[in-house]
Amino acid sequence: MDNANTDVIQGTMDMLILKMLSLEPMHGFGIGRRVEQVSRGVFKVNPGSLLTAMQRMERAGWIESEWRQTENARRAKFYRLTRVGKKQLEVESEDWARRAGAIARLMKAEG
Repeated sequence: MDNANTDVIQGTMDMLILKMLSLEPMHGFGIGRRVEQVSRGVFKVNPGSLLTAMQRMERAGWIESEWRQTENARRAKFYRLTRVGKKQLEVESEDWARRAGAIARLMKAEG
């Protein structure tokens, strides 16, 4: 049994959603599925957490939505990145690159 932690690290959900939407408009299920695919299963997205984050991001003006038909002919809310959201993605990406660099340096530090 694999006990690997696949939770999305706190604070990364926004960046992951913004990144996925920078590629193309998607519905919530598609975003979660794509995050799992791209991360090769390292991150599993909890649908409740995803919905809450997307609602908050929509209120902030980072994303906007519209109802459309999916590839399976079902009705779903599709989200797309706004201009403000593109700027936020830049901010989030720079912040995480800085943090990841710091963590890498700390992990290499000799005691």
